Amino acid sequence: MRKVLLISAILFGAIAQSYAYDADNQSYKRWRDDKFSMFVHFGLYSHLGGVWDGEPVRSGYSEQIQSFAGIFSDWYGAVAREFNPESFDAADIARLAEEAGMRSIVFTSKHHDGFCMFDTATTSYNSVDATPASRDYVREMSEACAEAGIRFGLYFSLIDWHYPYAYPISSHNADFVTEQHHQLNKAQVRELLTSYGPVSELWFDMGSLSPEQSRELYDLVKELQPNCLVSGRLGNDVYDFAVMADNRLPDQQLHAPWQSAASMFPETWSWRSWQQRGEVPVKVAEKIRSLTDVVAGGGNYLLNIGPQADGSVVPFEREVLLAMGQWLDANGDAVYETSPSPFRRRSDWGVVTVKDRCMYLILNGKYPDDGKIALQMPGYSLITCHTDGVGVSGSAPELILEVPESFYGRPDSPEVIRLEFDRPVRPFGAENVVASGETLSWENSTPDYSYSCFDYYSNYRSTVAYNWLVGGKKKVRKVELLYTSDEVGRKIVLEVGQRRMCVELSEEVADLSFQSVPGEVRRSRIRGGVFDGPQSWDNFDWSLPEAVPVEDQAIASHPFTNYVAVADVEMRKEGYALLNVVSGNGVEVIVNGRTMMKHLNAYRSCRNEENVLLYLPKGVSRVAVRSYNRFEDTAFCALEDASGRSLYRTCIELPEAVWADGLRLKLSADDIGSEHRDCRLHNIRINLK
Repeated sequence: MRKVLLISAILFGAIAQSYAYDADNQSYKRWRDDKFSMFVHFGLYSHLGGVWDGEPVRSGYSEQIQSFAGIFSDWYGAVAREFNPESFDAADIARLAEEAGMRSIVFTSKHHDGFCMFDTATTSYNSVDATPASRDYVREMSEACAEAGIRFGLYFSLIDWHYPYAYPISSHNADFVTEQHHQLNKAQVRELLTSYGPVSELWFDMGSLSPEQSRELYDLVKELQPNCLVSGRLGNDVYDFAVMADNRLPDQQLHAPWQSAASMFPETWSWRSWQQRGEVPVKVAEKIRSLTDVVAGGGNYLLNIGPQADGSVVPFEREVLLAMGQWLDANGDAVYETSPSPFRRRSDWGVVTVKDRCMYLILNGKYPDDGKIALQMPGYSLITCHTDGVGVSGSAPELILEVPESFYGRPDSPEVIRLEFDRPVRPFGAENVVASGETLSWENSTPDYSYSCFDYYSNYRSTVAYNWLVGGKKKVRKVELLYTSDEVGRKIVLEVGQRRMCVELSEEVADLSFQSVPGEVRRSRIRGGVFDGPQSWDNFDWSLPEAVPVEDQAIASHPFTNYVAVADVEMRKEGYALLNVVSGNGVEVIVNGRTMMKHLNAYRSCRNEENVLLYLPKGVSRVAVRSYNRFEDTAFCALEDASGRSLYRTCIELPEAVWADGLRLKLSADDIGSEHRDCRLHNIRINLK
């Protein structure tokens, strides 16, 4: 039986329908290197300032006041007759962005209310035809950015509360887009990309598009402006850069371009007349720390301002941005054109960025208990520390920095320590050493992450590869892969040292038995309406006091609902357990409090089954399945015994033996359609022989 279809030192097989942007494209490289941009939320809602009928509207973002205040469409539309922001000065905003150290501006061309801030032939509901101002604000911003030498991007909402053939206002802003509405969106995108000069990025937002709709809009953007980058909120993994949830950062570095959009205040993006703003230095410290956290994680920081009703910049926001600009004037070398931290783990004292041979330590104000910073730098020699007052000691691989306490005294103007090494600093990859005789699995790996999504609520940090660093004085001549029937026929990429191999997994049955029987399965609905919401399984109520024994896998469900099924799996001795997991639009499996795997299922698929291969200790282990329902009327969530099924294997003979000590391995998929989607290789176990 043929076990390996191809073993080669050269990786083959391009990923089909990949929408990752070309890393060699100059527009993308500039976007990646610029790091810091301005978001501008300005529209019809700005005239209201978060107030309706004389009362503050305290729920929801103020730019969505039409929805949160329950304003009739004709009443809200009548506000346009009063909209005349005489103090809006695009040139002033562009100068402010430049002085703040921002390299581009993203302006709201149309928000959820459907009011267009540009001259459009598709509707009279726009700033030129419907207001006494009769101004095209997109054109004004485009021209001001061109004059200032700042790149110009556009925000565009994919939902429209004014268009009669779109879905009406909903509680979640993730409605499907009708065909008529899709055609309107395409027509307006065409206008924006053909009438306002170069657009650096198109920042799509909200709505739940079909995969075909996402691809059509993406392809239209590239047809009209090939160098315009597309945000991940277009959905369905069709993007050039991922966008985190509002004011959120990923908890791990992503192997995908990404951006964090942040508001000055988490309560709103547009101007809110009654907003409590606090002290400028406190806000400056908060935003500089967010900026450096994002940059150290490899992302871009998009910080928002919301001009007032008259169009002028809020003085508080101007002061914050100017202070950030002053810090960047002195420390921009640690931010612009840098690479993310080479370390996988974050430190309490601050963050790290890298530029060629230089490493920048940006302190956050939290002084280490012993006043020392320890850096593990195997293979590197320090040439010099360019920052006066810092003591350096230690020897390879550990470098010790003694930092004066005075360096931690100004959170609104953090200190930067610059170190220069003997060679360019690269990511360290897997950090934990696994013994050569130990089975390699998801449990002892260092994962690579990307970001996958259907829409704003249905997204998650996807696992795209597993990495291992092996130790031990042993020669490796053969690699054995164990897996379930779900993986039979899969095409995977296995990297062993410098050798990269594309392998199709065989259907050879492995001679292994299972001895697990899950106990009573209990199921309950859990709070949380998003798939990638922060979950703390340590604090989860595993007793499920409101749960009932599962009698039927189907559950009558509401949109954006999570369910959990829990079972105790008893093992007579340490060994393999095989379970069958039933889920809806997305699934997460938690083993003894730790997430084993998490992924979205196929678009609009209601019921999904898959194998879960576990290696459990003797005794009782708790296994939980979290099933996510997006829009279906019926959800599914179940956990079943599957020990009657088989385990499979593929063996790979290496052309020559390699030493295990210091050997690096990497496992990824070559058949998933997009490098942002989860590789779904969590069942694979690797033995080195």
